[in-house]
Amino acid sequence: MNTPTEPTKGSVNRPTDRQSGRPGGRLRPPPLRNLLPNILTVLALCAGLTAIRFGLEGRYEFAVYAIIIAALLDALDGRVARLLHGQSKFGAELDSLADFFNFGVAPVLILYTWSLDTLGGLGWVAVLGYSVACALRLARFNVSTEDPDRPAWATSFFVGVPAPAGAGLVMLPLYMDFAQITTFNTWPSLVVVHIGIIAFLMVSRIPSFSGKHLRLSARRDRALPVLLGVAMVAALAVSYPWATLIGVAVVYVLTLPLAYWRHRVLSQRTRIARASRDRELDV
Repeated sequence: MNTPTEPTKGSVNRPTDRQSGRPGGRLRPPPLRNLLPNILTVLALCAGLTAIRFGLEGRYEFAVYAIIIAALLDALDGRVARLLHGQSKFGAELDSLADFFNFGVAPVLILYTWSLDTLGGLGWVAVLGYSVACALRLARFNVSTEDPDRPAWATSFFVGVPAPAGAGLVMLPLYMDFAQITTFNTWPSLVVVHIGIIAFLMVSRIPSFSGKHLRLSARRDRALPVLLGVAMVAALAVSYPWATLIGVAVVYVLTLPLAYWRHRVLSQRTRIARASRDRELDV
């Protein structure tokens, strides 16, 4: 019969790190592929904070530029994480918190210092309403990604307008003022109504297209027009930045009915397929 033996000197059991195998329970530093997406997220958060600083200083054009930079970095961090296989729970939580600040707090604070402060309490109610709507929208998105019954095609859609797009739409009065189309600064009540509409679109069940799984076609006859279109939009953005942003916002709003129709068609197909499968099982 085997009898237990006492550990000899120098062979005392110690907690072992699962990743590195070293004693003491010390974790191995995360690889660079996990760190790089988080760096981009932190840079986006810094851009959002800088946007608020520019707004407090009255440099509203630079404030809008900072929000746009934050949106670009937000679009990059997820793609870089998927490309490097560096997704992590920490990165997802950090990205969600940065999105709330950059797109749920900074844009409306800029609008408040630009125009809404003249309305007093009503202007602040609009700021609070939009920020809460953004928080609810992000919380719903985080929960929906864990739904096991979610069909595969649903990843091509968002439920409601996503936070970065909402930030871009809510700053439309600033674009129009900078483009000298109209001065919403003198009509703060209209700005409040506009903020309320965008907040509703964010918390609504209206589907919108998601670009996370967008793939360019490998066919040359389709790739070249896409590249030409990107070059033209970039040239317009450099020469006429505010008019280009207005155009992008209008085009995005026009895609919402198309997304609703496409989502409805796919939902009907899924229901029919499930009903047919259930009948076959009953038989």
